Amino acid sequence: MLKRPKLLLSLITILVSLFFWGFFYLNLPVRIGFPSSNLLSVYANYDGPNYMIIAKCGYNSDCIRSQFSLPQPLEYYPAHLPGYPLIIRIFSYIFTSTQAMLFATLLGSIFLTLSFYQLLNLFFNTKKSFCLTLIFLFFPARLFILRQIGAPETWFLGFTIASIYHFKKQKYLVSALMAALAQFFKSPGIILFAAYFFVALTEFLKTKKIIPVLNKYIYYLLVPITAIMVFSLYQLQTGDFWAYFHSGDNFHLSFLPYTVFISNRSWINTIWLEDVIYIYLIAYFGVYKLYKKFKLDILVVYPALFLLATIMVAHRDISRYLAPVYPFLFIAYGKTLNSKPLKTIFILLLPAIFLYALNFIIGNTAPIADWTPYFN
Repeated sequence: MLKRPKLLLSLITILVSLFFWGFFYLNLPVRIGFPSSNLLSVYANYDGPNYMIIAKCGYNSDCIRSQFSLPQPLEYYPAHLPGYPLIIRIFSYIFTSTQAMLFATLLGSIFLTLSFYQLLNLFFNTKKSFCLTLIFLFFPARLFILRQIGAPETWFLGFTIASIYHFKKQKYLVSALMAALAQFFKSPGIILFAAYFFVALTEFLKTKKIIPVLNKYIYYLLVPITAIMVFSLYQLQTGDFWAYFHSGDNFHLSFLPYTVFISNRSWINTIWLEDVIYIYLIAYFGVYKLYKKFKLDILVVYPALFLLATIMVAHRDISRYLAPVYPFLFIAYGKTLNSKPLKTIFILLLPAIFLYALNFIIGNTAPIADWTPYFN
């Protein structure tokens, strides 16, 4: 039996991030053939600078206009919800904004690791859960990148997983609070609310008893209430309650599936999209495996709804949009992923994941001419 697996996983999570950031701190990517880079490449990776700006100015357009010079229009910033910037703001009293951002990401990464491990323990023994969590630190590779840059996904996934874990433990108020916090970090948190609503509806149709269902699920109204609170913040700071929906060229949903393959939008701008088909294949089959085992459980309904929403997205970065589904695919494929051949394959893939992450971060940076306001 592993001793203190949560502590060990936390330490490994920290060491992996420090090791990765160390490459940029020492400017080592240049020595292995990458363009010149340093920690500024990590700080500047999209959408980290946007979150640092919100952490300092909120959504106040006068503050943003006077202190920062990114090319995005001012109405774009409400596309980024306030949860992650708030954490950056808290730690910016101790560190610079750039350091506070990475510290916020690291804390989120630890939280995600532990939430995921806790969920896995409902279905696997300690050793298998530990091994799956180690794999989850690096794979999928796009999620590994999100653990190293300014991004809210670690917190969003951590709260989502924690909500579903407590739901399975029949701690409905705690579960609803976790779901509400997920909504505070990213707008797709409303899909978790839709999933709980669907499960509640099926439970009512099965039992025909409205009061027990209401007593169980009424807490989840905290999720749309949180969304209203966020929009009220926008009203106070921008004068527009619906500022999120007026944030410019930011919405990638369409009424037709798979428009990622036919869109000519600037955020796709490539014909090399075969990998998206493989991502969907793995996700579809994983959700099917979950359904075979759990039927209409929240473990199936949530990733299924999120997958259906994602196939309506016209964006090159499908692997990022689909990130909330990945933890549940680990449950679906858990037995296979715990096999010795797959573990060996993942070890062989680690250098590829690492190089992919370096290449991605170096090539996905915002054009920041003056770093002064980010270090104040």
